[in-house]
Amino acid sequence: MKSKVEFDASQTLAPLPVVLVGCAHAELGLNLLTVAWTGIDCSDPPAIHVSIRPGRHSHRMIAESGCFTVNVPTRDLLRQLDLCGIVSGRDGDKWRRAGLTPLTGTSVAAPLVAECPVNFECALARVVPLGAHDMFVGEIVARHADADLVRGGRVDFSKLPLVAYVNGEYWSLGERIGTYGFSGKERA
Repeated sequence: MKSKVEFDASQTLAPLPVVLVGCAHAELGLNLLTVAWTGIDCSDPPAIHVSIRPGRHSHRMIAESGCFTVNVPTRDLLRQLDLCGIVSGRDGDKWRRAGLTPLTGTSVAAPLVAECPVNFECALARVVPLGAHDMFVGEIVARHADADLVRGGRVDFSKLPLVAYVNGEYWSLGERIGTYGFSGKERA
């Protein structure tokens, strides 16, 4: 058997999807933030979370506005994705600097990213203080996807070269290697 060793707990689960989080605030305007600590939390009601450090500009915006969007980028947006993670919205308009387009959603005030093929509009359900980050749990109140990606009411992720973040590196994902329940079908 292989031996086991301890490792840095800051990246304990990999790969992590990378998303662009959109937010809006009456006084502070629009902002965009790159987040790698995110995930789906519940299917009914549908919920997703993003974890953000309290000192980040977007933290206050989401906490006070009560909404945010989660926008799923593809590898062709890597430069913009990285830029939105290293530049603060306090220092200027990240939308303009990244060359991204804010779209008005159907259910919340926070903007969607037009260039992202999949978007979730979220109403803030709760904030969970965790330590270095606070987890914003949002109820998904609307979902949008580019029309050519939807088959039978579902997004065809095989058409999306998704981006993951692992230990300070971006990785492209996209190859399907199985489907849910395949192991049980093999035994039948």
